[in-house]
Amino acid sequence: MAGFLFHEVIFGPVRSRRLGLSLGINLLPLHTKYCSFNCIYCECGWTPPPTDQPPAFPSRDEVRNYLEQRLQQLAGEHYLPDALTYAGNGEPTLHPDFAGIVDDTIMLRDKYAPGAKVTVLSNASRIGIPSVFTALGKLDNNILKLDAGSGKMFSLINNPVDPDPLETLVAGLEKFNGEVIIQSMFLRGTFKGEVVDNTTVVEVDAWLQHLLRIKPRLVMIYPIARDTPVHNLVKIPAEELNAIAARVLSAGLNAKVYE
Repeated sequence: MAGFLFHEVIFGPVRSRRLGLSLGINLLPLHTKYCSFNCIYCECGWTPPPTDQPPAFPSRDEVRNYLEQRLQQLAGEHYLPDALTYAGNGEPTLHPDFAGIVDDTIMLRDKYAPGAKVTVLSNASRIGIPSVFTALGKLDNNILKLDAGSGKMFSLINNPVDPDPLETLVAGLEKFNGEVIIQSMFLRGTFKGEVVDNTTVVEVDAWLQHLLRIKPRLVMIYPIARDTPVHNLVKIPAEELNAIAARVLSAGLNAKVYE
């Protein structure tokens, strides 16, 4: 199976193509992926089926203590990160204390690394939960996923574990009133005998209509960069990604391609 897992609560900092020097915060179990989506391109591999065992989340106290220790160390080395990023082994907003952890992170950022941006990489599946929505609104970089224009392509690419209509996700993103960054992965291939291609004119047209409703402050456009669980996926060339970004810019929104 393609993919790798993060075996620490705090990892890095690592160089990110989007975020600069990023210190990762993994709120998920350390030895398995735990996610509400099962994206065909996920670097962590496939989402395991649910079990009777409750997920072994790191506690809020553990996250706070590990983060403070690492920030103290990095401050002593004069190597402070540009971003403190919730990422890791799945969907970070699944942590039951996500809202409290956000408050702790902002407090520690202000104390040790005031120049760092508190950031999330999320699939947006939990934005309908009020505490999660409010917590996301406190972040400097509220980066949420939108990979498809049509419901069919959304199902093929993102494979939600508990499917909600794409319209529900878009309507939720709209409620941020523009205080959101959209990240969109573009790819081609096949999955379960179906053609997967979110770069077609029809798909990009529909995706762009969603963006015009959401009005994000930035659209991050990027291709596959690592091994994927579905092995026949094609990396989209830079010129195609730049053409998609040009359409976003022509619509009056901000967009950037990250190769």
